[in-house]
Amino acid sequence: MVQQQALDRAFAALADETRRGILTRLGDGPATITELAEPAGMTLTGLRKHVDVLEAAGLVTTEKVGRVRQVRLGTERLDDAMAWITFYQRLWERRLDGLEAYFTLRGGAGDGAKGTES
Repeated sequence: MVQQQALDRAFAALADETRRGILTRLGDGPATITELAEPAGMTLTGLRKHVDVLEAAGLVTTEKVGRVRQVRLGTERLDDAMAWITFYQRLWERRLDGLEAYFTLRGGAGDGAKGTES
């Protein structure tokens, strides 16, 4: 159950375009809240809320360095999300391969779709 909640937080965080942009920027290296806010055209408070969501999901880490807050990628949760995606990708590939084999054995692969075009 705990892993499911972590995945829910990660996918909810990734659902927002601004937060995905933050993660993309952090792929180039750590940045301060100010450095992240400027290109996004956001207030520091607004951007900090997005960073808080990403941090709660385990996608980033923050550290106070002097008077600024440094933000870094935290890849652990992305690894969890990727493992979940990969599991279901393989599952569906096997199911679709089985469906393709079924239609191939019946000799009707694609025949149903062709009949509706006439």
